[in-house]
Amino acid sequence: MDRAASLPVGKRRPSRRLRLRRAVASRPVSVLIYLAVMVLILGAAFEGAAAMGYNWQWYRIPRYFWTVGDEGFRWGEIPMGLVATLVLSTLAFALATVIGLVVALLRLSDLVVGRAVARVFLEIVRNSPLLVLLYVFYYVMGPIFGLDRYTASITCLAVFHGALISEIFRAGIESVPKGQWEAASAIGMTRGQVYRWIVLPQSVRFMLPPMTGEVVNMIKSSAIVSVIAVAELTTIGRNLISDTYMSFEIWFTIAAVYLAVTLLISAFASLLEKRHAVRD
Repeated sequence: MDRAASLPVGKRRPSRRLRLRRAVASRPVSVLIYLAVMVLILGAAFEGAAAMGYNWQWYRIPRYFWTVGDEGFRWGEIPMGLVATLVLSTLAFALATVIGLVVALLRLSDLVVGRAVARVFLEIVRNSPLLVLLYVFYYVMGPIFGLDRYTASITCLAVFHGALISEIFRAGIESVPKGQWEAASAIGMTRGQVYRWIVLPQSVRFMLPPMTGEVVNMIKSSAIVSVIAVAELTTIGRNLISDTYMSFEIWFTIAAVYLAVTLLISAFASLLEKRHAVRD
């Protein structure tokens, strides 16, 4: 009889396949795999650039972050573009949150017309490419409603992500047990009070991870407004490339800036999730 099989379940040694799976899933191994993939990607890019006879000019990149001259310290174009991206994304996300909450409440309401309007809105927005929606808002709705390119960009991003956020709100609201709805109604609370004091506070822990994902997606989606020449990080990158012809250096730098921002947001959201879990 196998000695491992005779041991209690809690004291059995994990199989070789299980140990290998745990080792691969560990954080150090994951970091090493990630670094190896990044090295392969960068190596392929450098080899391709060398085959093209590309002349790397990384020494010129710092001046686009900051300069120190006779006038003192000055921020460069890339930080200014990053600030513009964050402002644009923040305004669009705030509006998208309002739209998502309204659409979610309409879908969960007893109004037949409200549910129908919410359903039509979701089907149209979710099945339309973001670039097409941007063109519709800027070239079609812009002249009709007097929207400039900045306002059209914010509205387009808010509508697109508002449809996605509405599903997050709906799932979070429906995660609250029905017994709490009934108990709140039994003590005389109105529907608005139930949402404000019982449902929404409890659904935050369910909505926080996907909402973090939407924040990151909003920042990444904001790059698409560069096609209508809205000043933000990607637009700044395109302008720098047209002036310097440093395609590889500029795009690698812009990608690194986006990556740094999204990683910081994800780390901050993880801290909020842990703090909320401790309070619960």
